[in-house]
Amino acid sequence: MALLEQINDLLWGLPLILLLLGTHIYFTCKLRFPQRNLFRAIRLSLYAAEDTPTAKDAFPAKPAPDAQKSSAVPGTARNLSPFSALSTTLAATLGTGNIIGVSTAVALGGPGAIFWCWITGILGMATAYGECYLSVLYRQQNKDGLYVGGPMYVLKNGLHNKKMGSLYAAFTLAAAFGVGCTTQANSVTRATTLSFGISPHPIGIVLAMITAAVILGGIRSIGNLCERTVPAITFLYLFGCVLLLCLYRHQLATAVVWIVKDAFSFTSLAGGVTGAGLQRAMRYGIARGLFTNEAGIGTSAIAAAASHTEDPKVQAYVSMTAVFWDTVVMCLLTGLVVVCNMLYDPASTAGAAETDLTAAAFSHLPYVGDAFLTISLCAFAVTTLIGWSYFGEKAAEYLGGNRSVPLYKLFYVIMIYLGAIIPMRLVWECTDLINGVMALPNLLALWALRKEIRS
Repeated sequence: MALLEQINDLLWGLPLILLLLGTHIYFTCKLRFPQRNLFRAIRLSLYAAEDTPTAKDAFPAKPAPDAQKSSAVPGTARNLSPFSALSTTLAATLGTGNIIGVSTAVALGGPGAIFWCWITGILGMATAYGECYLSVLYRQQNKDGLYVGGPMYVLKNGLHNKKMGSLYAAFTLAAAFGVGCTTQANSVTRATTLSFGISPHPIGIVLAMITAAVILGGIRSIGNLCERTVPAITFLYLFGCVLLLCLYRHQLATAVVWIVKDAFSFTSLAGGVTGAGLQRAMRYGIARGLFTNEAGIGTSAIAAAASHTEDPKVQAYVSMTAVFWDTVVMCLLTGLVVVCNMLYDPASTAGAAETDLTAAAFSHLPYVGDAFLTISLCAFAVTTLIGWSYFGEKAAEYLGGNRSVPLYKLFYVIMIYLGAIIPMRLVWECTDLINGVMALPNLLALWALRKEIRS
């Protein structure tokens, strides 16, 4: 733990924070603020295929001059629709980062971490656009005729650097076992143990069995499940947050002021909560924002490449909305709920563990309380386990071909069980480490190929 904390403090120091923020700001300016098209992108994302009349009206087809660099042949029915690709991305990103991750960000970085997490989402939409654009541009077909892509293929086909592509794929594989498996399984078992007194072992086994049943069906099975379940559970969780904010309405304005002041303060305003200073608020806010929306890591581009969309711009705009829903909406609402509760009921947060601030807030939800949060957390975690299994599968396929995929799936299912029983703090420190090292080769590709990206 001590070694991991020292490495993460170094990795997530000022240089990486400035690199991420600088990348977000640069692409926001270079692409002439693509966030301005957010509502048109949301409208486009609701349609299952890019060749619908509404989609064409939303973004008139203007293929990029370099679009033919992709070796893929467009239009295979076995690939995902743009909405399924978006749902798979949201399945992988919506989860413990929005619930438990926000709690740890506030506990370790103070309320100001919420501000930096939110800023990461606002500006990170432009970076996500660039990642997904390049991923569609430089994707290729595998032996089954399906599209495959992501930063590893951008590094290989765009920068002609196979070794760097393999390095990113290895990081993605590690992230699938760490970020995708252990954080989700661990958060579920912690919540069910606290709420219902259930042992982590049977929960880990059940999670592993559910995930195995879905991922054995391949990408179409994953996409179909995510398309049906992710919107529903997201709406229910947001509804719970809105109910709590109505309860905390008298503390809401004070909470907003506290968050903004603490974001730029060199001294923590968080009372008994651990965390001090501007850099610490930025460190945990940006790190948790990056964990939950993955803008800068590049994993959402893996799902974007599986879409049958021909125009990179169309899929880039659709995929960009995932960052909006994930961080700008969900993380902000969770953060407001947590900070409002710190004002509403300070006794419930005094001495609370890093991961329990969200639970303390949701305990005030009328009638359902802890059960609502536990059920939401379990539902999000299952979809994240399924979504991340695809990211890891594509990394394994890149490194070892199709024959390596069954072995990867077996280890993935095993890691779900193991993740359910290891210490939570160790899980999050490993997560920060993996996210940090994944960002570096992806950002290299983004900067090197920035002139290829069109808006």
